[in-house]
Amino acid sequence: MSFRNREPSRTEEQEKKTVRRRRWRPPYGLLLLLFFAASIWFLYQNENADDGPVYPEVFESESLVGSSSFSVPDYYGEAVIDLNNGIPCFTENERNTITGEFYSPLDRLGRCGPAAARLGRDMMPEGEREEIGDIRPTGWVQKKYPGIVDSDPPYLYNRCHLIAHAMTGQNANPRNLITGTRYMNAVTMLDYEVKVLRYLDRSENHVLYRVSPYFRDSERVARGVEMEAYSIEDHGAGVCFHVFVYNIQPGIEIDYATGDSWESDP
Repeated sequence: MSFRNREPSRTEEQEKKTVRRRRWRPPYGLLLLLFFAASIWFLYQNENADDGPVYPEVFESESLVGSSSFSVPDYYGEAVIDLNNGIPCFTENERNTITGEFYSPLDRLGRCGPAAARLGRDMMPEGEREEIGDIRPTGWVQKKYPGIVDSDPPYLYNRCHLIAHAMTGQNANPRNLITGTRYMNAVTMLDYEVKVLRYLDRSENHVLYRVSPYFRDSERVARGVEMEAYSIEDHGAGVCFHVFVYNIQPGIEIDYATGDSWESDP
């Protein structure tokens, strides 16, 4: 008898392995479905890469810096400029119906969007501000500048509230904190915040208030903030302003794309 064409015998364990291999088939359909889902998600994310946060639908109006047809002028030496002749963009309906406070969700780069509130004396906190040091807003590349920044220690950046803690009691809310220079946070923005706080402190009236950070393209540090305020009951007689406050520090140059900084040339 010839054994040339006879297959070699297999052990029982080898036979079991062969059966298992034949029974299992990769779920090609499921893998293909997951691949297409991941591709669609990736395309959607890139298509909306520079889109800002979605603003609450309760507002009919947009801040000017949120409008695609508006471009904030480059800083040319004036730390604050008027927008829209100083008139806020709030509609009459918003002035009469908006209540509470609103904070935009962070965009895909982790950046804040507009924050707004119908401010009243009853919203002002009684206690001290809590610790906010755990929050690291986009572009947070901290440096000290002795002799240039007038704080102790002389840090360039503050965790800057869009709506000040003194107005609503917001503490470590990442939707309400951006990387802002000491100068913008403690000098220029503060001037307008004080106007609102003084008005609220001496009356029972309310102020519709909105602060909108302006990020150019995919930059991590805001070029500045748009501030709008309108006292409701007296139709703007007490408080009415619409300004853009630049996020600058005299004597310092800032790379808004990254948050890096250096001393200006003399």
